[in-house]
Amino acid sequence: MNLNHLAIFRAVAAAESVSRGAERLFISQSAVSKQLADFEQALGLKLFDRLRRGVRLTEPGRLLLGYANRLFAIEAEAERALGDLRQLVRGRIIIGASRTIGSYLLPVRLAAFRQQHPGVELELQVENTSTIERRLVGGEIDLGFTEGMVNDEQLDYTLFADDELVLIASPGHPAVARAPLSVADLESWPLLMHEVGSGTREVTENALASRKARIRPAMTLASTEAIKQTVAAGAGLAFLSALSIQTEVEARRLVVLPVKQLRIRRPLYQVRLRNAVPGPSLQAFLDSLLA
Repeated sequence: MNLNHLAIFRAVAAAESVSRGAERLFISQSAVSKQLADFEQALGLKLFDRLRRGVRLTEPGRLLLGYANRLFAIEAEAERALGDLRQLVRGRIIIGASRTIGSYLLPVRLAAFRQQHPGVELELQVENTSTIERRLVGGEIDLGFTEGMVNDEQLDYTLFADDELVLIASPGHPAVARAPLSVADLESWPLLMHEVGSGTREVTENALASRKARIRPAMTLASTEAIKQTVAAGAGLAFLSALSIQTEVEARRLVVLPVKQLRIRRPLYQVRLRNAVPGPSLQAFLDSLLA
């Protein structure tokens, strides 16, 4: 069905006149008459009865007008929705972030963006690095923040911030009295780690392997909070982001143990699907990060 024909039909039906319909459309009466004739011929149905003064819808015309009104109402709604999206009156951004970034860096940024653009819905999913990259490739999220990168050819990685992993213990742990520790000393104490696939674990294992340390995790825990609580209870040591332990160190529930000749720094990345063009909401959020 030709939508231009449908628009002309609707205008003439609303005006109950070919000439007045043509005036509303700013085209000639002869052009409207020809388009209507072509439309009726294509449908194989008569849409109007031609009267001495104006036109009257036939039964097929009345039926078609109901559909035409609904169709053009949806078109107008779509135009309004896109306009709102351009003006950031509405929108939705799904963000995937690894634990450290999602828990300790992004919340302040999200709150600031929300204050500027209250009509844009934000969703934050906290997952490990490998899950975030898989969901980006699958189109399930719009933007990712990770503590490591797999160098997937389908993704672009941009440096977002720097972080440092530090060794933590409870204040009463025996290792505290022996600080600063050597890398070899770490083999003497139970070490708690995140699950395989975690960026924190990958960076920690790579740093220790480069120092020839043979470390096997005594316990694997699924969240940073669980690791902090378990370490605070005296169950072992752990490497965690310095960003994630500030509150506990200030409260003296955890202490940082220096390790000789070992400093684990890591970049934090913003990750996007390569060649994907950001929509208005996502572009505004990216701009807010730069600001």
